[in-house]
Amino acid sequence: MQTPIRKMSGTKRIALVAHDNKKSELIEWAIYNKTALARHKLFGTGTTGALVQEALEQTVTRFLSGPLGGDQQIGASIAEGKIDVLIFFWDPMEAQPHDPDIKALLRLAVTWNIPFACDRATADFLLTSPLMHDDYEVVVPDYSLYNNRLRNPNQSPK
Repeated sequence: MQTPIRKMSGTKRIALVAHDNKKSELIEWAIYNKTALARHKLFGTGTTGALVQEALEQTVTRFLSGPLGGDQQIGASIAEGKIDVLIFFWDPMEAQPHDPDIKALLRLAVTWNIPFACDRATADFLLTSPLMHDDYEVVVPDYSLYNNRLRNPNQSPK
């Protein structure tokens, strides 16, 4: 059986998300990386997307605010193969009312094997990788056995 592959173009679709206490850090990072980010299509949740768009003078496709469903919208876009990279500056020191949505978003990034960064250092490494600006073939995990178990729960795994 052939491993499923999803082709990612050199122009990546990057989702930018930040908690309130991390928005200024994300904006500072985005301004510092303005030239590199200009080569890609940007997406963002509510306020973060508006702030990035204003700071970079680059179009940012905006979803709802994170707590109002924006995190879930980005997660759905990841599952649909419409987001290639997730940059999420999250605040580990403050509980968020939508923590389950955040966990689900990070889980989807891992589930669909997309690169993601949760802090500035990792975002720097990601954005400066040669792979970031070239076409890339993503190995898509095969969840068919998992799906079969869901449909036939009494069937033993092979």
